This record gives sequence, C-alpha cells and structure tokens, in this order.
Amino acid sequence: MKSFEELGLSGQLLAAIRELGFEHPMPIQEEVIPYLLEGDNDVVALAQTGTGKTAAFGLPLLQKLDLDTKDTQALVLCPTRELCIQIADDLKDYAKYLDNLYVLPVYGGASIKNQIMGLKKGVQVIVATPGRLIDLMERGHVDLSKVRNVVMDEADEMLNMGFTEDINTILAAVPENRNTLLFSATMPAEIEKISRTYMRDPREIVIGRKNESTASVRHICYMVKSTEKYQTLKRIIDYYPRIYGIIFCRTKVETQEIADKLIHDGYNVDSLHGDLSQVQRDYVMQRFRIHNIQLLVATDVAARGLDVDDLTHVINYTLPDETEVYTHRSGRTGRAGKTGISIAILNMREAHKVRTIEKLINKTFEVGKIPTGKEICSKQIFNLMDRIEKVEVNEEEISDILPSVFSKLEWLDKEELVKRMVALEFNRIIAYYRDNEDFTAESDTLQTKRERNHVEVKREEGFTKLFINIGKMDGFGPKDFLGMINNTVGKTGDGKISVGRIDLFTRYSLFDVDQAHAEEVMRELGSLRLRGRSIRVSEATDEQIDRGIKEKSEPRKKHRKKNN
Repeated sequence: MKSFEELGLSGQLLAAIRELGFEHPMPIQEEVIPYLLEGDNDVVALAQTGTGKTAAFGLPLLQKLDLDTKDTQALVLCPTRELCIQIADDLKDYAKYLDNLYVLPVYGGASIKNQIMGLKKGVQVIVATPGRLIDLMERGHVDLSKVRNVVMDEADEMLNMGFTEDINTILAAVPENRNTLLFSATMPAEIEKISRTYMRDPREIVIGRKNESTASVRHICYMVKSTEKYQTLKRIIDYYPRIYGIIFCRTKVETQEIADKLIHDGYNVDSLHGDLSQVQRDYVMQRFRIHNIQLLVATDVAARGLDVDDLTHVINYTLPDETEVYTHRSGRTGRAGKTGISIAILNMREAHKVRTIEKLINKTFEVGKIPTGKEICSKQIFNLMDRIEKVEVNEEEISDILPSVFSKLEWLDKEELVKRMVALEFNRIIAYYRDNEDFTAESDTLQTKRERNHVEVKREEGFTKLFINIGKMDGFGPKDFLGMINNTVGKTGDGKISVGRIDLFTRYSLFDVDQAHAEEVMRELGSLRLRGRSIRVSEATDEQIDRGIKEKSEPRKKHRKKNN
C-alpha cells in the first residue's frame, strides 16, 4: 500500500491531509493523483460516491496553481448547491498551508451580490453549479480565459438534471488547451459524447467495474402488491432496530406522504425534497448528519448534496426511472470500509427492471422474505438486551437517586422486573403485529421471471449481438436475414459469415454474428436502404436486449386476452 508521500504531493498539502487524518490513499487517489501531477493529462474516472474523488482531483489541482496571481485557474462543476459547498470546504481544508489561495463556491439560492464581490477580489478556484455560473458569465463577472483545469464532478448526475446545454456553454468559454477531468459513477452515452468532444485522449480510470455497485453492499428485493408496499417498509424498518438510512421515493408528493405516514406511526423520520426552502433543507440535513433523525425520506435530487459515510441501509420505496440512478442510491451505503444493505420494494409492474439493474451493478438481488411479527419482536427485544449489556454506568452520577429507585421497585423480583421492562419498551410493537396478519412476498413470480430471462435473448460466447431496425412488419424471416448478410457483406474464406441466434420482433431484430466480422456487418448493412428507409445497425445495448426479453413474454398475454 502506497503512502501519500509517494504520490508526489507537496509538503504543504501533506501536512494538511495528515491533520485531516488521511493515512493511506484510496484506490482512486492512488491512480489519479500521480497521473495528473506528471503532466497535462485529461482523465475520465469512474467510481462510486464516497470513494475519495474530491481529494483525487483536488490535491493535484491545488498543487498546480500559480499563487502569485489571483486569476481563476481552476473550475469545478457539480450538480447541487450542497455538493458545491462540500467540495469548496474540502479544498480549503487541503489548502490550509497554502498562502494566498482563494476558493469560491458559486451556487443558486445564495446572494449573488456576495459572490460577485468575491469574484472581484480574485479567486484561483471556482466551485460552481452550472446554472449560477452561467448567470454570472452573462453578467460579465466571471473570466474563464486563464482556466487551465476543468473538473466535472458527478457528471452523470449533471446530465440527468438537464445541464448538458449549460456545460457546453461553459466549456466553450474555457481555453481549448485546458485539462479536463471528468468524474462519474456511471458512463452513459452523453458522457462518452462529452469525452469525445471536449477531451484530448483522456485516460479512463475505473475503480471496480463500469457502473458496478459498491462491493460491500448487499442488494435485497421484496416483490409485493402495491397495496402492501407501505406495510412492507414498516416491517423492514422494525426488523433492523439500528437502521440509519435513506428511503428514496420518485416524486416530491410521494416523499412527503411516506414521511408523514411514518411520523404518524411513531418513527424518527423527516423528509427532504424540492418543495422545502433552502433553510429547511439545511436544517433537515444537519439533523440527519448528527443522527438526530434515524431515517430520511428523500428524492434523488434533494439528497445529492448529503454526504454521510455510516449509512446502514438505502431503501428504494420506488425504483428510479433511470436505472443508473440506482447505483448512486446504493453507493451511499457500504462506504469507508463498512458494509451496507440496499433494499428495493417492488410491485409487479417494476419486476422487469430487476434484471437490468443486476446487469448494471454486476450483482444478483437476494429475494427477501418479509419478516413476520414474531421475528420482528425477537429482533427488537434482543437489541434492547444488547443495549442494556453495553450501557455505560457512571455510579457517581446516579448514586444519589439509586436508593429511591431500589426502594420503589423492591417488591419486584428480577424476573418480573425484566418482564415489565420489555413490555414497557415493546407493547406498541407487540400489539401492532398481534393485530396485523403476516404476508409473504411474490418471490416465486420474480424467480420465474429471472429464470426465463436467463435463457432468452442471451449473448452467445464468441459472437457479437447486433440490433437492426428491421422486423416482422417488414416481412423478414431468418432466411431473409441470412441472405441479406451473405449477399451484402464481404465473403469469408469459406464463403459465409457465421451467424448465430436470430430473434425477430415487430419493428426490429437482434442477431448474433461472429466477433471477427461484427464491424464489417454493421458498416455494410448500415449503408443499405429498405423501401426508402435507412437501415440502422449497431451493437445491441442491454436495454435493447431487455426490451426483447419483455416483448417475448407478451404474445402469450395477448393470446389469452383474445380467447377470453
């Protein structure tokens, strides 16, 4: 394991990070820092939230600054106000022993006049959200002509939030000979496009696998009826007495509704969503960070700036519309060397997303069994026993009141005292689960889907699966495909292109060709036209394959409906 000294950092930076408690570089820091320090290099770094990305780009960025001038030399773009403030604070901590260094966070929801005043004084580093930076650029208060390093942190989330046009505008105002550093948890097509357009031969550094979820996170799903989702959520919370986590919902309305229900039912919960004022959001996040709140019900956007290392659970009350967002959610637990659990509570309409997410995170969901009332009560009671065993007793502080307590309870023997203590703590839970019947998850249905999906439309070894926008509606069958491929594409030594599995759908098809000829097939077939329509051929994406899997199961449903 390397030390920070071996990475080439200056003495001032090493002194600051030692004071912060940094002992050894994390994997992304070990990869990125020396590469950035050795020259003017562009980087695309893919890693989950909480893996040390800020120090990975921040330390070399600070070391490269010319502190004899107050020109803006570095720009860090990020999606949310909270993350903007956090990055700026981290950079200031790293720069504690660097004289005449100025870092300014620029974000919406704060006084633009104060930010303009800060810019007029001169700052070497601007950390900004795209919208507020564009506003300041249009007012003529930002000069990016001397910027030598641009960092885009959580780039995938910025694109998800609709900042693509703003990013293009900002990058167009920065010198072309800059370094561009792009940090992201996932690698969607839009980021690849930015990389091709604005970066110079970037080195791709991947910590783990692309789009892979944190290795220390278990993934569990519960398949239930829509009417049972809230009851399932309550049982999960009760089953984990020491839970400290975030419950993610898709909309602001749903977030507030679930939070209100949980508060009404006696849980230590608050909500975080876009309808709250910035003061309210800051207050809620601070209470959550110091554990005054056990559970936070939040939307994805509102929770982006919340950085907490010790979350035990992330619960997906509803899955996100974009499957890549799941990696952001699950990556919030299992951090800083700890383990975590990411739970998804699904109804049958969401079942098809499970396989897509599994392929994205390169893991298989455990199919959860909904805890029974008896199991929950046992868990809660043993947690109480554990707390009693581990409680610290300061006899000096309680010695004055102990005689009165002993006198008051002397008529109770040990067994009766324990009974009453357990009843006092758990009467509410015991009564609730006595009056509410247990129910089971739809695990068999999910497993059947998983087994069917495993064998249909799969990728074959040695072949590349291709997508083509020709299907049954064009009158094509397997023989037509084989004829078109072999008549159009250059012949191999034996006179034929090796074609594997062919799956025909209404408007498109998926087919396998040997890897050696895949590029040739895409190029040649892509130059053809069918009845005036351009033929489009590309390597099949996971989403296209999953769509094919789903479509293959639909004809049976339609057939049954027709006979009814």
